[in-house]
Amino acid sequence: MAETITEQNRPKQNVHGRRRPTSSREPYSRLHKSVPWPDIIPAGQWANYRSAIEAARNVGLRFLLGGGFGLAVYTGRWRNTKDIDFYILPRDREPMIAALATAGFVDFYDQRPYDPGWIYRSTREGIIVDIIWSMANRRAEVDEIWFERAYPVQIREEAMHVIPPEEMLWCKLYILQRDHFDWTDVFNLLYSVGRQINWDHLLERVNPDLPLLQAALTVFFWLCPNRAREFPEKLRKQLGLPKPEKISAAEQLHRIRLLDTRAWFAPLQPKDQYLEV
Repeated sequence: MAETITEQNRPKQNVHGRRRPTSSREPYSRLHKSVPWPDIIPAGQWANYRSAIEAARNVGLRFLLGGGFGLAVYTGRWRNTKDIDFYILPRDREPMIAALATAGFVDFYDQRPYDPGWIYRSTREGIIVDIIWSMANRRAEVDEIWFERAYPVQIREEAMHVIPPEEMLWCKLYILQRDHFDWTDVFNLLYSVGRQINWDHLLERVNPDLPLLQAALTVFFWLCPNRAREFPEKLRKQLGLPKPEKISAAEQLHRIRLLDTRAWFAPLQPKDQYLEV
């Protein structure tokens, strides 16, 4: 069962990636119903994920969860991509590769070439473990601030940390490739945790690419205006966004389906089913 992240005092992670005691925060679980999304992870997949987690911890390497696991922590819904993303500091690249190799993970490059300048893709038994230290576009690298602002999470028997929602949004804003488009994740994050986002921090991170964030928020304000009305007025003024007009639930559903008819919008999906897209 996943332990929902909390909203006050972002804790630091120790060298083994385990949680330190934290002070009380407003739990993200209050934004959506608590769901047992870890329970639908197939046992064989989880065994490989856990092996990779243990491999990193055995040599004292820090990592943060991102990707589908990170998204599930914030939205309560999981997408089974058969991979797990570990975000690490650039200096930990080679030690992490070596750690995964000791656990039987091999380079995925021979099966499917990738750009090794920002990611190392390893595989074992059909499962992929990605270690990431930079954005694919090289706009930024993982730094200590990611770890300082990370949130603790319990997934089954493993206590870990997930990348901050601001950094997750920051990364996903740039993924607009023809075969890989992450703005559906952006909209899910904005719906689930947008009211708790540290917008000053995110604006600082995104600068000088604020028009990109402005564009994503413009679409979200059209998609889910009732939720967007709860965002800070200061944010709307900074980005020149008008206050959204309220719409009916039926109209919101219509707009969601205009973007994609698959099961992509987390709040509408049953807790025991995977997200699509």
